[in-house]
Amino acid sequence: MSAWQGKYVIGLTGNIATGKSVVRKMLEHMGAYGIDADALGHRAIARGAPGYQAVVDHFGKWILTPDGQIDRNKLGMIVFSDRQAMSQLEAIVHPLVHQAVDLLVKHSQQMVIVIEAIKLIESGLRSRCDTLWVVYASEEIQVTRLVQKRGMNEAAARQRMAAQPPQQGKVDLADIIIRNDKSFDDTWQQVFTAWQRTVPQSEAGLIEQVKTLTDQMTVQRARPKQAMEMADFINRIADNQRTIKSDDIIAWLSEKAFLLLRRQEKLIGIIGWQVENLIARVDDIYWDPEIPFSEVIRALLEEMEIASRNLQCEIALLFIPPHLATQSALWTSLGYKEGNINSLSTRAWQEAAKESMPMGSILFYKELRKDRVLRPV
Repeated sequence: MSAWQGKYVIGLTGNIATGKSVVRKMLEHMGAYGIDADALGHRAIARGAPGYQAVVDHFGKWILTPDGQIDRNKLGMIVFSDRQAMSQLEAIVHPLVHQAVDLLVKHSQQMVIVIEAIKLIESGLRSRCDTLWVVYASEEIQVTRLVQKRGMNEAAARQRMAAQPPQQGKVDLADIIIRNDKSFDDTWQQVFTAWQRTVPQSEAGLIEQVKTLTDQMTVQRARPKQAMEMADFINRIADNQRTIKSDDIIAWLSEKAFLLLRRQEKLIGIIGWQVENLIARVDDIYWDPEIPFSEVIRALLEEMEIASRNLQCEIALLFIPPHLATQSALWTSLGYKEGNINSLSTRAWQEAAKESMPMGSILFYKELRKDRVLRPV
């Protein structure tokens, strides 16, 4: 049994670039509440957070950026080449992450929790979980992902991989092994099969598939089986430089969630958003031009906010193309403010905007809760 009464907790781990976050996102589509413990570790050493001063005192002020934040690249240069330094950093960060995980699990409405952590076993979080899932990928796939997605050169990628224990050690301890080095669809099938086989069915109710908004309008959470319909809709109404295929949609679903709005069973709108580190980020909006944009976006944003609040999100960030940003009265009526990255009062919110904001888009934001679950982490 897990350390949290009434919760079924999946511990999810794997070495760098094996695709842990992809599998966590898939589990979230199934209905689990996802926690990225590694992101919580970053948040725990932000300026003003409880781990900040201890890390600066231990490793020196040279690791700071000009604005006083810890430069994680500089810190990484130390800890990934010195096991003792890594252990010293973990001694500061791991207790804070445990506290944050405990708060998030206790406050979550979902009965199934997935905790993703690269050091899940070593940090002791494994002992608090019901089951251990390990994501595995070949070394060559890991290197390719680190080079293509994180911008490392091959030597740096292999050094980062060598700093971690061999994958086989985690695999030997696993209750479920997800091999994530083929297609997204193959990984989906592995995750779905494992979910059905292992998660107690009394606790594993899938996210509500269709919700009635009016006698004519419904909204539903997208699943892979809607991939072809979504691709056809986007290709019909959007000015894309290339044709979107169903495989593209399935790949998108491994990174974010989508809501589908229908009127009399006809698809009229799609919104795509990510929830990471208690921050909702909307960067995909598609709608049928025959339907008023205000009607579509109001319905989709209201449902996105409900889902995000259920995930304990602190804020929603919208990245809006300029031609839609001019509808200031609409955004104001929906409770959103136009701003820039510096308008955001919290460092974690600013970093999320920097990481996600598409070039040329306009930022709108709305706080979803006054209290902050992880203050000040």
